[in-house]
Amino acid sequence: QARLEEAGGGLVQPGGSLRLSCAASGVIPRFSTMAWYRQVPGKQRELVAAIIGGGTLRYADSVKGRFTISRDRTKNMVYLQMNSLMQEDTAVYYCKTNLGPNDIWGQGTQVTVSS
Repeated sequence: QARLEEAGGGLVQPGGSLRLSCAASGVIPRFSTMAWYRQVPGKQRELVAAIIGGGTLRYADSVKGRFTISRDRTKNMVYLQMNSLMQEDTAVYYCKTNLGPNDIWGQGTQVTVSS
């Protein structure tokens, strides 16, 4: 059974940095798309960044130049380095992959950007 577990969220001041991690366990193909999403109350979950298949990177316009997604296949880990954080980045961040037609989500980690 595939499982994702996020870590690294917290409270940070505007302009600060955080690094989120996502540990994948179970049967997850090595070249599965791995993605980070985020959600704030009352809004739809939105894509933040993704590593597609063999390595194509995709970012939401709002985070381009500030966030970097990376993957360590040897450790089954995915990371999201977040720099120059803004209050608008406050959200619960989720890691996601898929097994065939099934989406696999982590439980989420809260990121709060506030002075």
